Amino acid sequence: MGKYTTVSVPTTLHKRIEKMIEKKPGFKSVSDYVTYVLREIVAMHETEEVPDPFTSKDIESVRERLKALGYI
Repeated sequence: MGKYTTVSVPTTLHKRIEKMIEKKPGFKSVSDYVTYVLREIVAMHETEEVPDPFTSKDIESVRERLKALGYI
């Protein structure tokens, strides 16, 4: 079995997860559920290609507009 670390979560959240997994079989513990959720989230972020919000052309266009308006 792999190595593990400890991650703390607020007690209220832990209790909420315990109640939730009682109703959804498949998870033996809160730790199992949290591991599953984190794996899913990390996988989404690893595969998601998020473009830069602005291209260099966009930035230059904004600079030109600000200069024309006298802000730069």
